[in-house]
Amino acid sequence: QVQLVESGGGLVQPGGSLRLSCAASRSIFSIYVMAWYRQAPGEQRELVAAITSGGHTNYADSVQGRFTISSDNAKNTVYLQMNSLKSEDTAVYYCNARDYGPDALDAWGQGTLVTVSS
Repeated sequence: QVQLVESGGGLVQPGGSLRLSCAASRSIFSIYVMAWYRQAPGEQRELVAAITSGGHTNYADSVQGRFTISSDNAKNTVYLQMNSLKSEDTAVYYCNARDYGPDALDAWGQGTLVTVSS
């Protein structure tokens, strides 16, 4: 198993930037996919961005070009750089670690709140 702890959320004005961090309790080098999800009030949780152990990334259409996911295996940390934030980005952001096969894994952090408001 792995424990995930998110940080970096807060209040930011529209157009501003934030960087979220997800610190894992062990090496993430071999975990198949690390991802960020978000859940706005009254909405379902949705995938924001993901990065595989091979370095491939994908993004939700709504954040493409504004958000960047990256990982630092030496620090066991995944980041989400969020630029040009909009009010509709307001949500609780969750980190997820997922793997398949004998080392099946589906771990979640506790979430960090991002509020975009003037």
